[in-house]
Amino acid sequence: MAAGEELTSSAYIKHHLQNLTFGQHPDGTWGIAHSAQEAREMGFWAIHLDTMSWSIGLGVLFLFLFQRVAKTASVETPPPWQNFVEWVVEFIDDIVRGTFSGKNDVVAPLGLTVFVWILLQNLMDLVPVDWLPGLAKLMGIPYMKVVPTTDPNATFGMAIGVFWLMIYYSIKVKGLGGFFGELAFQPFPKVLMPVNLLLETISLIAKPLSLGLRLFGNLYAGEMIFILIALLYSGGVALGVLGGFLQLGWAIFHILIILLQAFIFMILTVVYLDMAHQRH
Repeated sequence: MAAGEELTSSAYIKHHLQNLTFGQHPDGTWGIAHSAQEAREMGFWAIHLDTMSWSIGLGVLFLFLFQRVAKTASVETPPPWQNFVEWVVEFIDDIVRGTFSGKNDVVAPLGLTVFVWILLQNLMDLVPVDWLPGLAKLMGIPYMKVVPTTDPNATFGMAIGVFWLMIYYSIKVKGLGGFFGELAFQPFPKVLMPVNLLLETISLIAKPLSLGLRLFGNLYAGEMIFILIALLYSGGVALGVLGGFLQLGWAIFHILIILLQAFIFMILTVVYLDMAHQRH
């Protein structure tokens, strides 16, 4: 817990939902926030160090493991990890072939990267909620959120990346005039261009918003339930045993959510890029 906070249920929940924030203090100095109030005072340009470190670290782990399989691949006696990686690659490739109707060599690798990277980030939600924050506390680190996808900065950052790819390929494939024409001259007749432009612009902006919000909302809710279950361990032996069963049951169910949310983000990325490549 942060210094000065009482060990209450409310303080426990707030502590586990607080990011390790680095930014500029009101007095002009730079450093780590040791309370939620200090984090708010740092403003928009503050950085969540835990989100950045875990997301980048898991991305590097993904690249390392898949590159290692590529370098040591064996045709005669493939090891289990190679079989798993090949299955994932073939799975994503089949999804892209059945969903993406254009021709772009970037889409399949992008789909693979999005799926595996988000899956690894989501899997951190299965780590017991007190283990890594407790270890961080022993090292003098006040806060530690280990699930990057429970931070809207991470999920909306990835969604905005997909959004800019949509815009880029829409203009590249259709030209600036063609892209504007899609926004201004459909679905209603051209005389209703202002209405078309308003509706299509809202629809365009809603894509990254829903993409980032869906991933964040599901993983944040899952993390909150794990935290609430963890509170039962402080209520005695009976509640502790109940908490153990609840935690196991929720973890098993949450695996489905973890896989599903990674898949949905990936499939919508491919669908949105397919729409960007289609000419109307």
